[in-house]
Amino acid sequence: MRRHLPSTQALACFEAAARHESYTRAAQELALTQSAVSRQIQALEDQLGVALFRRTRHGVVLTPAGQRYGRQVARWLQVLEQSTLDVMARQGVGGALALAAVPTFATRWLIPRLPLLAQQHPDIVVHLDTQTRPFLFADTAYDAALYAGTPEQVAQWPGTQAQLLLHEDVLPVCSPQLLESVATRGRGRAHQPVEPAALAALPLLQQSTRPLAWRQWFDAMGVDAPRALDGPRYELFSMLAQAATLGMGVALIPPLLIEAELASGQLVVACPRALPGERAYYLVQPAQQAPSPALATFGAWLQTVVGATDPSAAQGF
Repeated sequence: MRRHLPSTQALACFEAAARHESYTRAAQELALTQSAVSRQIQALEDQLGVALFRRTRHGVVLTPAGQRYGRQVARWLQVLEQSTLDVMARQGVGGALALAAVPTFATRWLIPRLPLLAQQHPDIVVHLDTQTRPFLFADTAYDAALYAGTPEQVAQWPGTQAQLLLHEDVLPVCSPQLLESVATRGRGRAHQPVEPAALAALPLLQQSTRPLAWRQWFDAMGVDAPRALDGPRYELFSMLAQAATLGMGVALIPPLLIEAELASGQLVVACPRALPGERAYYLVQPAQQAPSPALATFGAWLQTVVGATDPSAAQGF
């Protein structure tokens, strides 16, 4: 049966013209003449039987059908280009993975471990983009996602299956200098954590996406903290870590995201009593298709890496 596939040249001309809403600027971008772009788009409209642009005295404007088709074509061309680059880069060997990831987990936990992946599986290349919310895999070029959410949020992500990686338990951390203001240490001794009540008198750093975190922590510790909601708010854990390192206050952060700061002594645990987090980190992938060999290997490698840290990560959803 004959397939209704437009030429890639026509699609490239349409995508550029749709993005600029200008044949002239599309022609400049593609190093073509304006008449060549116009002919390609006219041929595409003839094939579709649908007007994609409305001609005006000042140029062209997308029709509603053109707006919808333009969004889809842009995604298709992006997937095609990325797949082409992957084949060219890997010389036909394969093994490239496109991952969407929450930024702090990617930069602070995954990337420091990617050299180990490269040593053990040199044929796998990982491409990372930032995504913080669920999306439809069919609309993207992603093979999988590293996602932070609650079990309920993961279960409601349609058409996916998820592998639990790590729980997001949080601990109060701060700079050594700030901790010494309430717990003076002896010469040659390590910094001594304090009781939860002592933290109520220190400046607190808040996370804007979890505004009640400190209130929940103090309530779990049985501490009355009238100022639990006070303090500057930051969106990302990486922002909280930087502010805490600079001595601006105490922050509630999962230790797995500040391994470097804890190892170097830039941050210390102010109180060793953790608050179990509602969220966890997951590897999410489409449910209706078998993972590629590269993705299957990557998922197994992740389980090996996190298994010693969080044995419950072996379960899935």
